[in-house]
Amino acid sequence: MVIDFTPKGVCSRQMVIEVEDGIVKSLQVTGGCHGNLQGISKLVEGMKVEEVIARLDGIRCGGKATSCPDQLAQALKQSI
Repeated sequence: MVIDFTPKGVCSRQMVIEVEDGIVKSLQVTGGCHGNLQGISKLVEGMKVEEVIARLDGIRCGGKATSCPDQLAQALKQSI
């Protein structure tokens, strides 16, 4: 399954997540803090979707109500 997600309230503009058998296979993010999002992408590859959601859901960025990691969790909720 490929999730094409448009984040809301953050700097990133698009997330394309490949999920297979409940495992994140790849994450590509357009926009946002490039280095940080590359790091997050590498960290979540191979992780169970539920684990990624548990770790990233609710993380905030500065004064914002959300963050790129939180938006990733929101996108992954679509796959479960």
